[in-house]
Amino acid sequence: MSQALPLAGLRVIDYSHFLAGPYVGRCLAALGAEVIKVERPGSGDAGRQHAHILDEQQSGYFLQLNMGKQGVSVNMKDPRGKAFMHKLCDSADVLIENYRPGALDRLGLGYAELSARNPKLVYCSISAYGHTGPDSHRAGFGLIAEAKSGIMQMVGTPGEAPPLLRISLGDMYTGIHAVAAINAALLGRVKSGQGQHIDMALYDTLVSMHEYAVQCYTLSGGEMLPEQTGHDMPTSTLYGVFRAQDGDLVLAAQVDDAWKRFAALVEQQGGPVGFGTDARLHHVNGRNEHRLEILAVVKPWVAARRVAEVLALLDGIDVPCAKVQRIDEVINDPQIKARGMILEQEHPRYGTLRLPNLPFRFSDCDTTIRQVAPDLGQHNAEVAASLGFSADEIAAMQADGVLFSQ
Repeated sequence: MSQALPLAGLRVIDYSHFLAGPYVGRCLAALGAEVIKVERPGSGDAGRQHAHILDEQQSGYFLQLNMGKQGVSVNMKDPRGKAFMHKLCDSADVLIENYRPGALDRLGLGYAELSARNPKLVYCSISAYGHTGPDSHRAGFGLIAEAKSGIMQMVGTPGEAPPLLRISLGDMYTGIHAVAAINAALLGRVKSGQGQHIDMALYDTLVSMHEYAVQCYTLSGGEMLPEQTGHDMPTSTLYGVFRAQDGDLVLAAQVDDAWKRFAALVEQQGGPVGFGTDARLHHVNGRNEHRLEILAVVKPWVAARRVAEVLALLDGIDVPCAKVQRIDEVINDPQIKARGMILEQEHPRYGTLRLPNLPFRFSDCDTTIRQVAPDLGQHNAEVAASLGFSADEIAAMQADGVLFSQ
């Protein structure tokens, strides 16, 4: 590892809370940026009170999303706090915020005011609906965007309410798109000398995820409207979840060659005679047309076997498959261990932390974050000193609660 991290030397102000914004900050920290997390006095980021809660200062949620950052806590109601934030933003290359549009304008931290002071600032806003459009004023979370985007309506069992997705798809997908957009804006700044405002919306990014549903509807003249299908994909037979004797597995035999190998195997292993040579099923349209007929064969074939047996048979003919794993199985998966996807950090109060890593892999630099998430206001003095405040000024701001620490 001989190269510096790609974003080394850049300063990022993370004025965000909960998930989407903090995730962006964590990614930029892993890529080498100096990331300064700004929180409100008292309770700080609301993510500190989100599961799994360790104590009044930290939660696993906060520790995961804010590792690698410095932490300051500023009282924006005091004029000295606003002056501190203006100086901090003047020194920054990037600012991340995820408040409702207009909220930071009222604090004097909107894009127009900060870019007038610092024209090179790349200012990234993340919100539910974005800064334009009839819904821009509305509050929202990932759950709201998942419901409105059409994604939620497509999953689950027909006739039942859609399930909660249980991962924050909207926040995380918007977050990583924000990382890409910020890096593009920084590259553009090299040529133009100017920063710009990036307006990211959870709703937008989830709608952009539709790789087939929108086109199926528009290109069919409105005839194909994706609906709930339960455990497989009607437009891509055979692709889905199946229950074995001792657990669940997924298999992907939707490509013609893989299907032919799979169907021949099923016939050899006790399936109907002719199943492997049925020419009607050798192309995707035919398989989709006869999907229920195929499922009537495959479901009992899988159900009669243990997961390990099915996986071994499918691995033997190179048909993609996997067990549906629990989190404990994921953490102990040799592939995950080999890729270093469970990060270990030593925390001064909590001992060894094991948290999900980021998927960045560079050939010539290491993006592993070793610095744990900050306590509330932990780096007030250091950051203030870097902005040119004197020791007396810093002591006065700390004594008056302008700079708050736990």
